[in-house]
Amino acid sequence: MAGSSIPAPLGSGGNQPGIDSGTLVLAPMPAPGATTGAPPPSAVSPEATPVVAEATPVQVEDPAIEALDLASTARDAAYALKKAHAAVAFTSGRRSKADQARAMAGNVVLNRQWIEQTYAAGTLRTKCQKWVDENPTKTTQDEVAEGLLSVLDAATDAELGSFSRHLSGLAFDVQPVTEDADAIKKSIRALAGLDKFLEMEGGLVRWHAQF
Repeated sequence: MAGSSIPAPLGSGGNQPGIDSGTLVLAPMPAPGATTGAPPPSAVSPEATPVVAEATPVQVEDPAIEALDLASTARDAAYALKKAHAAVAFTSGRRSKADQARAMAGNVVLNRQWIEQTYAAGTLRTKCQKWVDENPTKTTQDEVAEGLLSVLDAATDAELGSFSRHLSGLAFDVQPVTEDADAIKKSIRALAGLDKFLEMEGGLVRWHAQF
């Protein structure tokens, strides 16, 4: 028909009556089979979800145990015992030579044969007991401690190391109790690294654990 125009084919760039420009896709269309945007929920792997690890509980230091100045094996054992029996009280840990002399003296004034009856046979045990035997007039704890310290001061490192584990921080003493006594002693005997547990020393009630 004269004066009329033939509509251009769609997509040819000509006028496209009836199509609002606002409805046209402005972004290029993906090729067939291509994926776009976020994957469907079914495609998300459960393993992709971040997992927050639980924090490892931090062991709270116990001032009473830290004051014992123990070597690591004995220190770990002390914490394990305290965890099992919160009421446990420690009476001794690492000792200096002066501390060792005074501790022995406190028992010697109660039993003059205490050293010989308590410690394993050895040069230093013989020397300490010999001093006690040769000084019968020294009867107070201070006097005996002074004499025994003179023996320890003259000892070699090897003699000291084999004489008492307290000197190397590998022993602690526990306050003996009657309540739950059997359970506590059972726990002590089960401690990792335990070398020896004594309930009596020289006829006196003493709970001594060494590693």
